[in-house]
Amino acid sequence: MSSEVAANNATQQFVTRIGERIRALRKQRGWTVQQLSEAGRVSRRMLTDIELGQANPSLATVDRVARALDTDFAALALPDSDPAETDAEGTLVWQTPDGSEALLLGATRNPRAELWRWILAPGGHYDAEPDRPGAQEIHHVLAGRLTLALQSGPHVLEPGQSAVLPSDQEYAYRNEGAAPVVFMRVVTGA
Repeated sequence: MSSEVAANNATQQFVTRIGERIRALRKQRGWTVQQLSEAGRVSRRMLTDIELGQANPSLATVDRVARALDTDFAALALPDSDPAETDAEGTLVWQTPDGSEALLLGATRNPRAELWRWILAPGGHYDAEPDRPGAQEIHHVLAGRLTLALQSGPHVLEPGQSAVLPSDQEYAYRNEGAAPVVFMRVVTGA
């Protein structure tokens, strides 16, 4: 199986899993699609497509729906904890045709924390929406140069460097270099 086919299968598994979980949680609450649509600030059509596994929503969209359902992104995204079914490489939750990708490696419940591995191809970027008030991220660059585009201005991290940023603001990850950027990301309080 080619790596492109494997990535497409992983993405479809992710999309199917979050759709099924969102639908189950919505029904547990006794909500209609319209009620969750309004609470999560997502169009009714998009929410229906997500529940049916026919849409690949942005991370921000999944996070808004998770908040509306009083859960978190990781609870919707990660596979069940059966070790035989868990992918040791993580759960692929975002990718682009240029080879950029985000893998959710694991999460804790109390306190809430998520561990991610990101790869941004040269010229790659990801524009994030603000997290909950008080949320933070820790970034550690393994390879390449990561530019964190913050409201206060850009902050560049070299391999081996780390930074903490409040993620309750608009921000973006950018690779303005010629080599891929590989970095770890820890999210708390999101």
